[in-house]
Amino acid sequence: MAPTACLRIPFLPVRARSANANATPFSPPRRLSLKCSAADGDNPNPNSISISPASPPGLTVSDGVESVDVNGLRRPPAPVSAPTVPGARDPHWLPRPLTSADIMEADGKGLKVAYQGCAGAYSEAAAKKAYPNCETVPCEHFDTAFQAVENWVADRAVLPLENSLGGSIHRNYDLLLRHSLHIVGEVRLAVRHCLLANPGVKIENLKSAMSHPQALAQCEHTLTGLGIEHREAVDDTAGAAKIVAEHMLQDTGAIASSLAAKLYGLDVLAENIQDDKDNVTRFMMLAREPIIPRTDKPFKTSIVFSLEEGPGQLFKALAVFAMREINLTKIESRPHKERPLRDCSSLLKNFDYLFYVDLEASMADPKTQNALGNLKEFATFLRVLGSYPTDVNEP
Repeated sequence: MAPTACLRIPFLPVRARSANANATPFSPPRRLSLKCSAADGDNPNPNSISISPASPPGLTVSDGVESVDVNGLRRPPAPVSAPTVPGARDPHWLPRPLTSADIMEADGKGLKVAYQGCAGAYSEAAAKKAYPNCETVPCEHFDTAFQAVENWVADRAVLPLENSLGGSIHRNYDLLLRHSLHIVGEVRLAVRHCLLANPGVKIENLKSAMSHPQALAQCEHTLTGLGIEHREAVDDTAGAAKIVAEHMLQDTGAIASSLAAKLYGLDVLAENIQDDKDNVTRFMMLAREPIIPRTDKPFKTSIVFSLEEGPGQLFKALAVFAMREINLTKIESRPHKERPLRDCSSLLKNFDYLFYVDLEASMADPKTQNALGNLKEFATFLRVLGSYPTDVNEP
């Protein structure tokens, strides 16, 4: 079989040009394609060139056709059939790089997980629920837990993000921006507060209750009903149990978990003393590297962004998700610490805000990528904090 040969021609053949000789002056010229034929038994001329009109350019793209209005909002792309991609060029066909999440065992064996508080804290229970066989690393402050992961002292951190009674833990929202960790999962934990005291102490002997401010707020009415009027706030619930035990306090009780009672040798005077029995805390799991998002199970994506001053800006930002039928499960606003006040022409200067939003969507979904691409066109700042599996288990 003779080798394939293609001729280079610097001009169109006369025959091809004459085909458009009768075209009107305003008719666009027909596009022509050149096809080289290999010499074989079906084609006696090894250097033959066939000239045929090329198909008009397509009106759709693989992502679909989008329309843009005057406000910059793009409607979701109309669904179109994806072109056939050769297997060797299909990115999904190629093997993906391994991450630490792939190598780690499902139960977290050999993993060091940082949490805020002393041994017996609810955060430690959440870490054990997320990674059952992990080695927990207690940290004095939230910031310390972030640093422990960044500095390779720990592999993961499990920290509270919001509580069904007390609301959001704003400190951790601020730390998410200060540090470069990624949210790789979430875990929900049912919080069951207990009133603890040293052996021999009765409820009627207690004049004060010590615990984390959130725990004290969650048990406010119950403590008042028990005749305990004074409150003393400390850094964490297990720390309160430790203080009561170490100082052998006789008139002060601690609000903490039953596990803390066992660890510090305290008696449980009352169980489930929270004002609302449905008391659930949502914890985030943090890592140095993000995980690869998927679409075969429920995923959640957390983002943070800021916007220009003006009417309808927030509505415009949220519309990019509504138009693509992406559900939002949470929105939280925090003052922008680097730009506390907006530069505006009026004498009254308003706060500049960051908006934290949770989406019921995976970054592996094209409509999520299109929505964030649309948001990025007019947002002054945008960052994806993580795309991770949704916790669908019972708290």
